[in-house]
Amino acid sequence: MELFLDTANAQAVAELSKVLTIAGVTTNPTIITKSSKTAKQVFDEMNAVLAPEQKMFLQTVATDFDGIMDEARYICGLRENMYVKIPVTPTGLQAIKVAKQEGLKVLATAIYSADEAFFAAMNGADYLAPYLNRMCNLGDGIQQVSDLIEMLDNNGLDSKVCAASFKNGLQVHELIRLGAQAATVPPAVIWTMVKNPNTQIAVDEFTVAWKETFGRTTFAE
Repeated sequence: MELFLDTANAQAVAELSKVLTIAGVTTNPTIITKSSKTAKQVFDEMNAVLAPEQKMFLQTVATDFDGIMDEARYICGLRENMYVKIPVTPTGLQAIKVAKQEGLKVLATAIYSADEAFFAAMNGADYLAPYLNRMCNLGDGIQQVSDLIEMLDNNGLDSKVCAASFKNGLQVHELIRLGAQAATVPPAVIWTMVKNPNTQIAVDEFTVAWKETFGRTTFAE
């Protein structure tokens, strides 16, 4: 599974990349506007901390076909391993189809159903981003993603499910269990999964026992 970080905070990406195997970064217009930075600032800062093999995903803002295509070409030309995120509106689906014909790398986003995602896969999207938490608020989002994984497999489509919109670690756990090929998760949610307080308690107990016996907190004298 590929683990992406859903953020506009380059420092958070740099910190987690030291701890975990991070495949890259996704962001969207809402995340960027909340960062109080321009899109160029976000890109430049991310590009500075990402390794060449790590992927970056930026989303189009235009809603008309020509505008989406212009932005898609621009975004995909920014660096190697660059993907454009295109929402799965009817116009977006049209743009995904043409973008793939042009050889662009595409993530289909703002997905609220397995059917929307499946049609984007038929149009060649490399990644599909179902909004899991929002789907759960409307129904059984976990089942929808499970259906999508099965639909892709049964029909021989190569698009990867990159689940998005997570609010807690349990949702991430469930998507990993289902076999989603990728997930994009806010750094704060990842840290809740990494920083298990019980693990730290166990480490502290080991340290105390060792120090009481040997008078030091290192293995070697």
